[in-house]
Amino acid sequence: MANDNVAVRFNKVSFEYGRDKPILDEASFALRRGSKITLMGQNGAGKSTILNMITGELKVHDGSIYVDPGLRIAYAKQVIPREQMPLTMREFFAACFSGKDYELDRQIEDVLEVVNLKAPSDRLIKDFSGGQQARLLLASALIQNPDILILDEPTNNLDRAGIEHLTQFLIMYDKTCIVISHDADFLNMFTDGVLYLDVFTKKIDQYIGDYYVVVAEIAARIEKEERKNAQYEKEIIANKEKANFFANKGGGMRLVAKKMREKAAAMEEAKVDVRREDKAIREFEIPVQEGLGGEILNISSFTIMQDHKLVEKKANISLKKRSHLLISGPNGIGKSTLIEAMALDKAAGAKITEDMRVGYYRQDFSTLNFDHTVRESLFSVMRSEDEERMRSVASGFLLTKEVINARIGTLSEGQKGLVAFAQLVLLEPGLLILDEPTNHINFRHLPVIANALDRFEGAMILVSHVPEFVEQIRIDEVLDLEK
Repeated sequence: MANDNVAVRFNKVSFEYGRDKPILDEASFALRRGSKITLMGQNGAGKSTILNMITGELKVHDGSIYVDPGLRIAYAKQVIPREQMPLTMREFFAACFSGKDYELDRQIEDVLEVVNLKAPSDRLIKDFSGGQQARLLLASALIQNPDILILDEPTNNLDRAGIEHLTQFLIMYDKTCIVISHDADFLNMFTDGVLYLDVFTKKIDQYIGDYYVVVAEIAARIEKEERKNAQYEKEIIANKEKANFFANKGGGMRLVAKKMREKAAAMEEAKVDVRREDKAIREFEIPVQEGLGGEILNISSFTIMQDHKLVEKKANISLKKRSHLLISGPNGIGKSTLIEAMALDKAAGAKITEDMRVGYYRQDFSTLNFDHTVRESLFSVMRSEDEERMRSVASGFLLTKEVINARIGTLSEGQKGLVAFAQLVLLEPGLLILDEPTNHINFRHLPVIANALDRFEGAMILVSHVPEFVEQIRIDEVLDLEK
């Protein structure tokens, strides 16, 4: 088969993690050089797995994958691996740089300018904020001078300025690019087409156009398939009724009845398996800790990072029942550090009322034990192990029997987020502290999550760079760290 102008081709590729977790079933698609493609699909469908097949990290079980051998691939994954957190920034880039050592510092300077980040080369990776780490991931891919750039959720943790900068970069980028993202508005600015991994059929549908065009095409296709099936169903019923009528007549009519039944059976076969849309999680409520009254959290001062120095600021914030506080500020100012200290009750200028249950959602999911199963993780926050309650909450977050006994470390980032939300429901906290709760989450789930947070009756602190999400939530006070 000719591969002229083809960068990547999947030909009837099948892959599964064991017999109980199929990802692809004879999936086929082709990407031409220079195209900018979005890979979309439900949390846990296997999008990151496909990217790992393209890089060669995973091998297919059946079918074949062609990747132009003359093209260099660089993959910016969703998060920086834990084992790289103790590295300095220079060591981090040196690990993925294939040029001459004396060229490294200049190349680091160049890629940091592209991602709009300034930092000393001896700064440790773990000391960068989530948004700054997102920029470092992109820079680590760019320093490899790739012909195929793969980005997995590149907008996670980025502030608005960071997203705008990344968008402009991708608009101008003239090489092949594959992006996983749940941010439709971001994708629509630069994408040429969409690969949609259907979690039900395990196939990959390829569309030309942006996300909104794809949604319209899918809706039209579903409507057409449902109309066609309805017509088949009508004719099947009519043929079965005729077959029964002729069968009762006996004699030669039985042959006619047999043909009618065969025709009905053929129509059953001809019915298409209508594409089922990704499920959204069920509407849910985060129950509040009983007996709340008076002040829940008092903030008299806080510390931020300015010009790589810690600066203390005064504040006068008192959170009580039904008080929702938004903490805002650019990447690197110290939002995550501040709310982590608050969640652990170690912030010098913040005091949580005694015996308060705190529900803390971390953007990197490090509050989850990756060696635990989903079941163990959910039971760990419950005051008593109620199997029925746990399974009911889990199923609402699409944590079905297929994944309930899976280890947290084997889940997709989106599924880890759903486990973290299920924990909040089962914990019944008095204080919620949420750090970028939209990261990795399927866009279909976000209105449901926003609605639950909006109705939360306890105190809440929220950090989010997604204004469309924040606008759906009642915010009583804003603490702008920059101002």
